[in-house]
Amino acid sequence: MEQNHACQNEENKNNPKGIIILGVYIHCEGCGNKVLRSLRGYEGVEEIDIDAKNNKVIVKGKKADPIKVAERLRKKSGKHVELISPQPEKEEKKVEKKPEQKVIEVVLKIYLHCEGCAKEVKHCIHKMEGVRSVDPNMEKNVVIVKGTMDPQKLVEFINKRGGRHVEIVKQSSNQSESTANDECHDHHDYPQQLLHAPQLFSDENPNSCALL
Repeated sequence: MEQNHACQNEENKNNPKGIIILGVYIHCEGCGNKVLRSLRGYEGVEEIDIDAKNNKVIVKGKKADPIKVAERLRKKSGKHVELISPQPEKEEKKVEKKPEQKVIEVVLKIYLHCEGCAKEVKHCIHKMEGVRSVDPNMEKNVVIVKGTMDPQKLVEFINKRGGRHVEIVKQSSNQSESTANDECHDHHDYPQQLLHAPQLFSDENPNSCALL
């Protein structure tokens, strides 16, 4: 009993005035009769009026659900049916705001043997998602990368894709891109011992510049 009462209240909420107006093209008397047969005796429907002049069907019944009645007529008659009144309440879609990702700047130690190395390393790093800029410095054997990527994953990415030994020299978080750009070209205090190329990338190693 309680369940039926709850359903009734829900239906009344959808149709408070007990009048449903449907837009249906009524071409002839046969069309009108088809509409009557489709809705007569349907749940909650008490009275059906055909307004052929204005191509409307008025359904009365406080327990009748507008959406179900429109769907019933559409299915049974095969006609295009528009629910004119009452209009169903539109549910507001909640848009979830994604947290803003911080732009970080990572200084990597990568041995850059020649200009070709620098270009290939730059091209490789740019393939990683989240990377915004890559600035190789051949003199210092460092590459400055700016973006929203994870520094450790960046190292793994270069190791895997480029086949190069990489170490993180420095990383910093910047709230604004302008600050990151200003700092991007100002790195003079790197520990000298971190800039020496490892034995793996010596001039005697013919594969030191090759990417896998």
